[in-house]
Amino acid sequence: MSGPLLTVENLTKHYPLGAGFLKKPVSVVRAVEDVSFSVEAGETLCIVGESGCGKSTVARLLMRLVKPTGGRVLINGTDIAGLNNRELRAWRRRMQMVFQDPYSSLNPRLTAGQIITEPVENFERTSRKQRQALAADLLQKVGMSSEMMQRLPSGLSGGQRQRLGIARALSLNPSLIVLDEAVSALDVSVQAQILNLLVDLQQQMGIAFVFISHDLGVVEHIGHRVAVMYLGRIVELATCEALFAKPVHPYTEVLIAAAPVPDPTRVRLAVPMEGEVPSPINPPSGCAFHPRCPLAVECCRIEVPPLVPMADGRVVACHVRAPATGTPARPTAAGNDSLGPVVMSEPLSPDRGSRVHR
Repeated sequence: MSGPLLTVENLTKHYPLGAGFLKKPVSVVRAVEDVSFSVEAGETLCIVGESGCGKSTVARLLMRLVKPTGGRVLINGTDIAGLNNRELRAWRRRMQMVFQDPYSSLNPRLTAGQIITEPVENFERTSRKQRQALAADLLQKVGMSSEMMQRLPSGLSGGQRQRLGIARALSLNPSLIVLDEAVSALDVSVQAQILNLLVDLQQQMGIAFVFISHDLGVVEHIGHRVAVMYLGRIVELATCEALFAKPVHPYTEVLIAAAPVPDPTRVRLAVPMEGEVPSPINPPSGCAFHPRCPLAVECCRIEVPPLVPMADGRVVACHVRAPATGTPARPTAAGNDSLGPVVMSEPLSPDRGSRVHR
């Protein structure tokens, strides 16, 4: 089937807080607001942003672990956001998830072999011999010995548990896997092993990944495209090469400038930004980033900037850097429309999907 594997259109999720008169919500948490993107088969889309920006909520919405307030999530053209539980069951095979914590995401009472084959048993009847063969094959694919099939999660290291979580996600041969901070709880050397494993599996099986992370070094290694989120909205979406070579949105510049540089002789200039992340219960009017942005102009305080296509194929939501009219707005801050040069380290890898060495 032609077209993207995953298409997200105007995805929105609000959580009501409290109950007032006639049980109407007193306030609403705007966790995700009007998010749109697509993912091709065999592609890795990374979603980055500060804590509380809505990354994990997007992951749960993609998996239909929570029901969206609005918008559509299309898998091969079918909107799974509107399916009931019975209709959704058939689509569960096509999309799986790897969670952040390799300790709490596995059933401590099941052996490694049972954890891998449990999803299969939910959809089809198989013999014990078939289940053992499947578990042994998947353990081998994720770099573990078949002898570990009888071990409980408590007898595995953190890296082995995350590999086990990946093997479980592969058991139904999905076309899409959502990874929510899948390597953030692991040691750096183990992170590299897991990232290399994901790259190899994608090349072998053509799986699409939605990779959620706050580690820009990891994102630069594994991603094909990157979506930058701020307070529930995507503010910039571009290829990895374009984003790290020349970020356009002021918030993207801040994120990249804040990332640590492994070379102590290489200096990265600080990008000025003040204030705290606003509350999603009472977000600012207009552009949510304007209270912290030194480039903010009057329209930033009034109008929500649309995602505007740029010449290099990226989309950016910024009245100053990517105005919808095509004419840059004049910043009220002193100086020009640049936050200052961001001295970046050289790209970690010239090609997406190359192996990680740490």
